[in-house]
Amino acid sequence: MSVPRRLSREVADRDGEVVRIAGFLQEYRALGGVAFAVVRDRAGTTQVTLKKGVAAPELFDLLADLPRESVVEVEGTIRRSAKAHRGAELFPTAIRALARAESPLPLGVVDPVGADLDTRFDHRVLDLRKPEVRAVFELRAALLTAFRDAYRSRGFLEVETPKILRQGAEGGATLFSVDYFGTRAFLAQSPQLYKQMLMGAGFERVFEIGPVFRAEPSDTVRHLTEIGMLDAEVAYLDGPDDLRALLEEIVRDALGRARSALSEQGNRLADGFPDLSAPFPRIPFDTAEEWLGRPGAERDFGSEDEKAIGARVERELGTPFYFLTDFPTAVKEKTFYARRQDENPARTSYFDLEYRGLEIASGGPREHRIDRLLENLHRGGFDPAAFPGYLEAFRFGMPPHGGWGFGLDRIVAALAGLPNVREARLFPRDRYRLDP
Repeated sequence: MSVPRRLSREVADRDGEVVRIAGFLQEYRALGGVAFAVVRDRAGTTQVTLKKGVAAPELFDLLADLPRESVVEVEGTIRRSAKAHRGAELFPTAIRALARAESPLPLGVVDPVGADLDTRFDHRVLDLRKPEVRAVFELRAALLTAFRDAYRSRGFLEVETPKILRQGAEGGATLFSVDYFGTRAFLAQSPQLYKQMLMGAGFERVFEIGPVFRAEPSDTVRHLTEIGMLDAEVAYLDGPDDLRALLEEIVRDALGRARSALSEQGNRLADGFPDLSAPFPRIPFDTAEEWLGRPGAERDFGSEDEKAIGARVERELGTPFYFLTDFPTAVKEKTFYARRQDENPARTSYFDLEYRGLEIASGGPREHRIDRLLENLHRGGFDPAAFPGYLEAFRFGMPPHGGWGFGLDRIVAALAGLPNVREARLFPRDRYRLDP
């Protein structure tokens, strides 16, 4: 078949042309002297119509013998039809089976019958063939492109930091250990230390998109062990609200770009994007504690706390996005690189960016003065000797800087309306799943 292959969305305007399509056999029905097949590719479906006396008899037999989801290639003439899907149908002159699917299918692709998450993930390749599942990863791809463009347009350099480390950024409790040629090493739980080292290298603005690994025994709809992150670090900002303002600006820009891209693709998930007309409120930690009826408790917020705060913000302030600010040092003790407020060392200027009660980003100003950084390490129970390369970056001049980590999986799940963050990853990893 020498005719160029066309996608399903390209054939409707080619009335009278000979075209070739290829994809999965989604459906086949024979009704007397006519038969209909539906072939699905990445852009949608094409109706293939066979009429007795027009199509060769062997073409009927070939399709009737093929199980659903087999891969086929069809060549024929396109005709406009008001009754056909996409307004056109393909009358075949040649059909070739490229790969025969086994039957029965362990998971339906277009059947209305649902399946539980474990069944879907056990047969993830079939699950990913579903158009509504593919739409989630079109959303994810649009966000990746949009955030890259938003960062680059503001002078950020994209970087790649090591994922096999001698020491983690937040201690060893949630680290996966690996044997590194006889030496114990760990999978990166964050690019944090390297982002800061690049500030010492004079890069000033960097971002990284990549995986991190958390050996947390959590089994919730919000947690994974392999996580997609959008990290950024910036030097020479005047204060913590400059950092928050920059993050807000980037989020607004990226979501606007992603929504436009999805709308052009006809992806319905563009309709689920939030209204960004209102500014992102800043809610001090103490205020949030008062809202929860526990003033002065100074303990970190749980998921139910965050939901309650988020509901109040959206109800009273009219926006799903908001910052929780000025976290107590006691809550961030293990975050040794978090800068304590000079006027009140019991407080940091750290913040969380939340979306409808879901933490999607966390960050703040970092401690760039090595004497203070060493004090923080000691207070957090860390041995400075475990961080030689990191600390060296601070000994030869480190500019003031700050940054954030932004959870890609969580924002994808939130915007797509997914009940479980696992659905936002192609092949999710949690404490129980290592395959496929």
